[in-house]
Amino acid sequence: MTTPYAEAPALCAPNEDADDPSRSLLARLAGLRKRIAALVEHRAAADPTAGDPLRGLYLSQEAVRHVLHTAPLTPANGRPGIAADGTAAVGPADRLAELAARMHLSELDTAILLIALAPDLDRAFEPLYGYLNDDVSRRRATTGLALDLCGMPAHLAAARARFHSSAPLCALGLLDVEEPERPFLGRSLRIPDRLVAHLIGDDTSDAALHGHLHPMPELLPAGDEDFVHRLAARLRGGPLTAYLREHREGDGQAAVAAALHAAGMEALWFSGPEERVPDLLREARLGDRAVVLSQLPDRPGPLLGALAEAMDVTVLLTDPRPYDPQWCARDPLVLEAPRRRAQGTAAWTAALGAEAAGFDLVATVAPYRLGGDRVLRAARAARGLAAFEGAPLGAAHVRLATRQQSASGLERHARRIRPAVGWPDLILPDRPLAQLRELALRARHRDRVLGDWRLSAGGGRGRGVLGLFAGESGTGKTLSAEVVAAELGLDLYVVQLSSVVDKYIGETEKNLERIFTEADRTDAVLLFDEADAVFGKRSEVKDSHDRYANMESAYLLQRLESFDGIALLTTNLRANIDEAFTRRLDLVIDFPFPDAEQRLALWRHGLSHVPCADGIDPGPLTREFELAGGSIRSAVVTAAYLAAGRGEPVGGDDLLEGARREYRKAGRLVPGEAAW
Repeated sequence: MTTPYAEAPALCAPNEDADDPSRSLLARLAGLRKRIAALVEHRAAADPTAGDPLRGLYLSQEAVRHVLHTAPLTPANGRPGIAADGTAAVGPADRLAELAARMHLSELDTAILLIALAPDLDRAFEPLYGYLNDDVSRRRATTGLALDLCGMPAHLAAARARFHSSAPLCALGLLDVEEPERPFLGRSLRIPDRLVAHLIGDDTSDAALHGHLHPMPELLPAGDEDFVHRLAARLRGGPLTAYLREHREGDGQAAVAAALHAAGMEALWFSGPEERVPDLLREARLGDRAVVLSQLPDRPGPLLGALAEAMDVTVLLTDPRPYDPQWCARDPLVLEAPRRRAQGTAAWTAALGAEAAGFDLVATVAPYRLGGDRVLRAARAARGLAAFEGAPLGAAHVRLATRQQSASGLERHARRIRPAVGWPDLILPDRPLAQLRELALRARHRDRVLGDWRLSAGGGRGRGVLGLFAGESGTGKTLSAEVVAAELGLDLYVVQLSSVVDKYIGETEKNLERIFTEADRTDAVLLFDEADAVFGKRSEVKDSHDRYANMESAYLLQRLESFDGIALLTTNLRANIDEAFTRRLDLVIDFPFPDAEQRLALWRHGLSHVPCADGIDPGPLTREFELAGGSIRSAVVTAAYLAAGRGEPVGGDDLLEGARREYRKAGRLVPGEAAW
């Protein structure tokens, strides 16, 4: 059936004069005027009340009969709506019937929903409802009108109960009973706009949830396939509210995503306030989807309480905190999220594609434990870095991008060092050098050895890698920690003990806990320089100071056992470290004072990038001055400044002066100088 005023000019006609925007707008307004005129003529010819001067202020019997005999909007004329018999479908599929079946609505509830829905789909129902309400301005159905149309006496308690807040229609967010100040039978019924849109085929998410819904993360290995299969089977069994406590960020999210995929379910990934929970639950019900929340707010009680009441919706929650029964009255199913092992080569290969063939991908990504969709984000960032440099994708790009994805709040408590050294910068004997390489090896393969091969000691112990570097000052302990971090492609965080130790009781432990918690969720190497300040031996309790000092040590002993990261301790006095700490360490590496051969190698390494005079030989300095590596570097720096001041290359006298100054700083007798 064609529209009576279809011959009027279209409002979207193309603009022939694109250079004159005002002319285009005036042309469109002229077209609108003609269409309005055509519609007025059409209604005047068909409506017997068109000439009534009070038209619109009241409804006569003649006007109502005219509306009733007007052709209804039906699928037959190509426009979705309500059929004449009140049972019409909306769109190609009867979404109202599907909704009623899915939400177990009774015939009465479905009829009430249809009555309230009618004015939103067919304008002809507005004057009809105004006439039946004896008020031309009340163009929506009321509770009394709905009961009359359903043939239910208004005095029956069971009939009136269909409009209570606890009744299915209102509790499920399908119907709003407005104007509570009016008498019960005169209250208006409104269908939420989101439900109307759903019934006519629009599956766009509710605008009230904009900014609070996030795309489902990419499917990645969850760590425990048996756990995933059991959770998926439970999800297929019916609505479920479950709380997954995750040990590390991303563990629960990966398990939930894998279980939903295995169960063939879709989900709404939500992050927002409890005020949006009713809209969220309605959206989940309309799409028959689960609700997933990660990282709950500081006070999760109101949010969990609102979600737990929806027993017909699957709700999955993940958070690192243990579940507190005081959060809500109806306890969810509390589970421990399986530890998710580091992403294997398959996930990285899928993310990087053929570009990963140009370097050793296995060795590059082994130390990282990225969660959720961080692998894909790191891959995109690595490609961006490579494109910026105009170079092929390499291991350095992947490592830098991954470190960016693992950025954390550790910088509030520790000083970050971006490693800029490598194995050639270490001048050490074979034994400590081999132990350092083993330390990096342990960091790469800890998930396989301690997890897959079940060699963890149990008792809640973590999968961390702990090492102690012991030796005199300047023997290369801090430099070695930086080299290990560089080998693993991680940042090095040096803990500032001044920001950790506190004179107030219990504050030191709190500061250390913040550091360990942040390091657990970060791919980084944690360095406690001069560790005997906090990892010292426990002593006999003679006063309150000894007691609280021992409590700090006891806390550290327990925390190190559950630590999952990489922590290195350095000390000049190994004897000061408590034996209980030593037992918990993976490796204890002694850094010996360099012999003459190593000192010569250190001098030459320090001078490798410095312009030197011809024939310069640090050999005599090696024999005369017994300096550690750190002191040799300082002597080279002093010599370089002296030479730079003269504008000349470094000479033998400059090196001699640098070595003498290092001796004087240490309070040692300088060879060739008389003692005072």
